[in-house]
Amino acid sequence: MGATIISGKEVSAAIREELKARARALKERGVVPGLGVILVGEDPASVSYVAGKAKAAEEIGFSGQTYNLPATASEEDILRVIGELNRDEKTHGVLVQLPLPKHISADKVINAIRPEKDVDGLHPANVGRLLRGEPCPLPCTPYGVVQLLARAGHSPEGKHVVVCGRSNLVGKPLAALLIQKKKGANATVTVCHTGTPDLRKFTLQADILVAAMGSPRIITADMVRAGCVVIDVGVNRVSDPAAPKGYRLVGDCDFEALKEKAAAITPVPGGVGPMTVTMLMMNTIEAAERKADGAS
Repeated sequence: MGATIISGKEVSAAIREELKARARALKERGVVPGLGVILVGEDPASVSYVAGKAKAAEEIGFSGQTYNLPATASEEDILRVIGELNRDEKTHGVLVQLPLPKHISADKVINAIRPEKDVDGLHPANVGRLLRGEPCPLPCTPYGVVQLLARAGHSPEGKHVVVCGRSNLVGKPLAALLIQKKKGANATVTVCHTGTPDLRKFTLQADILVAAMGSPRIITADMVRAGCVVIDVGVNRVSDPAAPKGYRLVGDCDFEALKEKAAAITPVPGGVGPMTVTMLMMNTIEAAERKADGAS
């Protein structure tokens, strides 16, 4: 019997309908959720991502604007725009699209965003609040993974979750989310990475396996026990002369082999990816609600 496919597209669509209702409720209180997005340069992938975020924001009912700066923009130019958005009472979320040109310090830019408006959940203050279990904007991809598990009926409570990857964007914050002492968490978490000897030893122990190492098909069928739930965060380009663009996207898992062994698995594309943008929208709604309720 094959694995159940956990569709990020379907879960994401359902969440966006919920967010539309929350946006309408805020508008009845005189508050329109506002999102300001800063794009530096014209990297095709970044342009595409920003366009998708702007479209999602418009569909849900946000106000906002995309600020397009040239690749030659200085740090001061970017910080000036961030300062304006920080001061704008109608802007509840501020996002700087990464990566930035090499002459720009991403840390300096992220740290300049007011923590309550940091809808990417990357500001050090929000990282600290996440670790303490305090309300704050959460990193979007880990937040999406948690939502996928909950809405697909695979609660991590009491389960052994093995996270393969230790990045600041996914692995570390996801582990912090899953060990929280609250509903929808309460997992026992093992974090593995490129320096872990005998990775298979740990992945075979997983009730839930999250692959986020950025290596195509690194998780093979012999590394996963039957009945495991697999969340594949990886998005990797592999050469495929038969594909229209000469390549195709694959995850960090050998999907075709694992889907015959796992209880449930996310596809790539169409799994975690759609959730990341939706969680950005969720963070913006939550920031607007906190502001409307008088919280910082």
